[in-house]
Amino acid sequence: MPTYLLPVESPVVPAQSVRERDVQPAVEPMPFAGLQLVHAALRRDLARLPNALRLLQPEDTVAAEALQRHWDFITAMLTCHHEQQDTRLWPLLRRFAPELRLLLNWLESDHHNLDHSFTRVTTLVRIATRDPASAWPVAYAVEELAARLETHLRIEERQLLPRMAGVFAPGSRIGTLPELLDLLAAADGPAPADALVWLLEGVDEEQIDRLIADCDDTTARQWPHWRATYARCTSGLWGTPTV
Repeated sequence: MPTYLLPVESPVVPAQSVRERDVQPAVEPMPFAGLQLVHAALRRDLARLPNALRLLQPEDTVAAEALQRHWDFITAMLTCHHEQQDTRLWPLLRRFAPELRLLLNWLESDHHNLDHSFTRVTTLVRIATRDPASAWPVAYAVEELAARLETHLRIEERQLLPRMAGVFAPGSRIGTLPELLDLLAAADGPAPADALVWLLEGVDEEQIDRLIADCDDTTARQWPHWRATYARCTSGLWGTPTV
């Protein structure tokens, strides 16, 4: 799969003066929300994609093309997620939590294995969207891939996220939604606006308000427009409006 995030050096947090430490942000970013939202969105779409594939009709090229575009977007977001972890987050954890190195090495290796699996299924999805008669076996392949990914996500959530809370201080931007959007803005990949509405689809409204409050003013101002546009563009994928 294409690379969307270039490796960068691990961020170095400068020492804060007493005055700076006393100043608290108006809104403290929700810890690791960016990571957890990506996990939830991947689960959500991989759960409903198989049925969307099975419902494809030979004459419905519009739906097939939309489904292919959405699959390409999912794989691009997965690539960004893995590269953010491998090039930014894992180096920090290796430095400040060396006891996690074996786990981090396994997770990084499994990222490569998952990337290869997604590349294979991408080829199958492309075949299915061009020839819906082959969609059923491809749908099963997506379900198998979802189960494979679920194992990886659970290991991160159960073995890594609790330890990360002890490494990064409260208020850190590491793994947050604003950091993820900043990374996407600096990368040759999915647009932050597209990523944001994809990540927040189906999230509780109160939680959405809290997450949007973490973001910059431009994002907060544009959010209703981005959300409405995304709803119009994707409602046909699943048969019901997303908003």
